[in-house]
Amino acid sequence: MPKKSKDSETQASSSGKLTVTDQQSRFHTEAADHSNLKEIIVKDLSISIGNREILSHADLQLQTGRHYVLVGRNGTGKSTLLHAIATDQIPSIPRTVQVLLLGQTRVELEDEVAALSLSEQTVLQFVLKSDTKRERLLHEAALLSAALDGKDGAFAPVKVWRLLKHQRLEAEVAEASMIATKRSGARGMKARKVLIKLEEDLKESEAILRQDPKDVDLTVVGLETQQAAEMLAEVQASLELMDAPAAESKARNVLLGLGFSPESIDAPMRQLSGGWKTRCSMACALTQTSDILLLDEPTNFLDLPSIIWLEQYIANLPETTTVVVVTHDRAFADSVADNLLVLRNMVLETFKGNLSNYELQRYKQFKYTTRMKEANDKQKKHIQSSIENHVRAAKKSGDDKRMKQAVSRKKKLDDRMGIEVSAKGTRFKLNRDLVGFHLKSRADIEVTKFDPHVSMSFPTETTDLRFPGALVSLENVCFSYVVEKKRVPILKDINLTIHPGDRVGVAGLNGAGKSTLVSLIMSSTGETSKALTPSSGTITKHTRAKFGLFSQQAVEDLATLAADKPEMTALSHIMEIAGPDIKEQEARGLLAALGLAGKTASDVPVALLSGGQKVRLALAEVLRVPPHLLILDEVTTHLDADTIQALVVALKSYDGAVLVVTHDRFFMRCVVEGESPKSIAQSYKDDDGEDDDEESSDDEEGESKPGIVYRLSKGKLLKLEHGMEQYETIASKASSKLGKA
Repeated sequence: MPKKSKDSETQASSSGKLTVTDQQSRFHTEAADHSNLKEIIVKDLSISIGNREILSHADLQLQTGRHYVLVGRNGTGKSTLLHAIATDQIPSIPRTVQVLLLGQTRVELEDEVAALSLSEQTVLQFVLKSDTKRERLLHEAALLSAALDGKDGAFAPVKVWRLLKHQRLEAEVAEASMIATKRSGARGMKARKVLIKLEEDLKESEAILRQDPKDVDLTVVGLETQQAAEMLAEVQASLELMDAPAAESKARNVLLGLGFSPESIDAPMRQLSGGWKTRCSMACALTQTSDILLLDEPTNFLDLPSIIWLEQYIANLPETTTVVVVTHDRAFADSVADNLLVLRNMVLETFKGNLSNYELQRYKQFKYTTRMKEANDKQKKHIQSSIENHVRAAKKSGDDKRMKQAVSRKKKLDDRMGIEVSAKGTRFKLNRDLVGFHLKSRADIEVTKFDPHVSMSFPTETTDLRFPGALVSLENVCFSYVVEKKRVPILKDINLTIHPGDRVGVAGLNGAGKSTLVSLIMSSTGETSKALTPSSGTITKHTRAKFGLFSQQAVEDLATLAADKPEMTALSHIMEIAGPDIKEQEARGLLAALGLAGKTASDVPVALLSGGQKVRLALAEVLRVPPHLLILDEVTTHLDADTIQALVVALKSYDGAVLVVTHDRFFMRCVVEGESPKSIAQSYKDDDGEDDDEESSDDEEGESKPGIVYRLSKGKLLKLEHGMEQYETIASKASSKLGKA
């Protein structure tokens, strides 16, 4: 009988420590050492951080080669689960399974391996050296080859062989120590015996390393030289098996696919900005071989062609590679998902399909079970009324037989009422579909439950402008940066006019000048410290219009500010920037409407808020006094799917103009082009329900007037007649050219 293993727990001695427990049968503990087992089956998994529980008695199963998308709201523990898998803290996952987590890849360099310091390495060198297994084998091959050349004397191969054997032995001791620490009982005793033997071998190896070459017998020298040659052959075979010679070509293709130019690939790492360093980290993960690839928010800082390229790259990974993705980009999630892992109420649900299809199926199931329960309740009420009539008639006539029949029917009523269709869609049978001990003969109808609704609300009415006119108008605007006394053109002949209530979207590659365009618009207000002026052309602003900007750097700016003021909370921050214009109750109301309620707003330091909570705080700064033009620059980066949808709904009632800069196709189509989230999701389902049409027609009434989507390319602002759909087609063509050296 399976039992919870005592050795499957990582002790949490202090707050913030990760504690992991799971259930292991004898089969699972023995299979953990099997080198060919790649499928992950974890039963009764519980994970907590300090006193906070992330998962409770959950089941996790990852089939080999499947692509999973892990979804859940901000703060439910998705990243913690990936971290637990990647750091070998779940005992049921075999240690022989190679797991790689995006963001965890780092370069561990030794003096003999690295000829350059990290700051002097090129992007390509950094990516190549991140594969520590390949680097170790190349290092061993180089040392053995040089020693066997004979230039350093006959004892050189012996010295190198002993050194490498000792290093491998040290790694074995470290792993054996970890195993012995985790295991208990008979298996723990066996593991400790193995550890003791390895430690003895390590001591012997240390003594041999200190041995004077003059004291080594010539027979031993010949034997160990032969063993050095055999080790070199083994290392070269391993390099050939992992296709090491093609590593540089693969790394270049991946870097090109992620948007690096050929010149930047060979440029020093120190020249990269934070966003490009994140891409470089992703390249480190994608170029290495692994059994399970974990990608946590891989689309951050990627433009649409690179996102589409990444979709295709994941689709073409080897069939033996299992992928688990956490992402806020709904379109990307729908594209890559074979299966969905839903983290809800501290358990994991598995669904075959993508996020949009999952939500539609749950909604259809909710309607179906609701109607079934209503019909069941109506039938039960009718039968109860009939029984009561029979009882009254029996009492009136004194018919004991009729009274017994009525009492018998009443006893059987609760047993007969309940679910009428089995999980397979067949007619429910008592002896087949409800096995085991139950108080009733028929299961109750359970109506599908949803998570508490995510709502975001904020002031939506802007002040009166008093006289009509465009909020901002750009006429033939050009802008150039000066680099080393040379002018580098960024924007050319930009013409853009935004009127009150307009919805405008700007899409384009990273570095195309979108943020520069936003900075120019904000500079026209005089409200920004980093004022930019056009090289030529004019920018005209409505004299009474107020502009508000959510910058893509807003979360980082809040993190920097919180580092300088550790005691700062969301409430104190809003009170400080608003000054005497706002009362505490008003500030609390604003933050609560955006999802920062109660103690989260007043007691939790900003430094401890999640990325999604910092986005809400930054939005509170901007929307405290509703601007006539609201500029949202990559606002969805740290938000989960439900919160993004809540923001979409809230923006529909905003009466000011909205300028959206984003790579998120779902957000652009909803906010700017006026599509409803449900109509987008319905493109993923079969048209098999008449009620869905009814629901979608209700949604259409709430759709806003379609706006305009522009594409910024080569400094030019071009109107897309077919909106985001047209840009996606352009991006798909561009992505097909990426990754080709």
